[in-house]
Amino acid sequence: MLSAKSDVQVDTDEVRVTEWRLPAGGATGHHIHGMDYVIVPVTAGQMTIVAPNGERSTAQLSAGKSYFRKAGVAHDVLNETATEIVFLEIELKP
Repeated sequence: MLSAKSDVQVDTDEVRVTEWRLPAGGATGHHIHGMDYVIVPVTAGQMTIVAPNGERSTAQLSAGKSYFRKAGVAHDVLNETATEIVFLEIELKP
């Protein structure tokens, strides 16, 4: 499986902004979010979310339609579509 590519664009005492590019057939790898965060989709698409227990769900992204999650979320994010998915992750530092 292909790996997601990340590019940290801003990293201050208050916030970290990372652009993520998830190629077709790619995955982020299992991870736990250590900070509250906002996702801003740059492209529309559908991601498959895999929980630590293996439970799968889908998340539909709409370009420019942001969403917020609290710290502690644990998952792997897969792109099981034929097109690249791009989003910004804005982590709010304590």
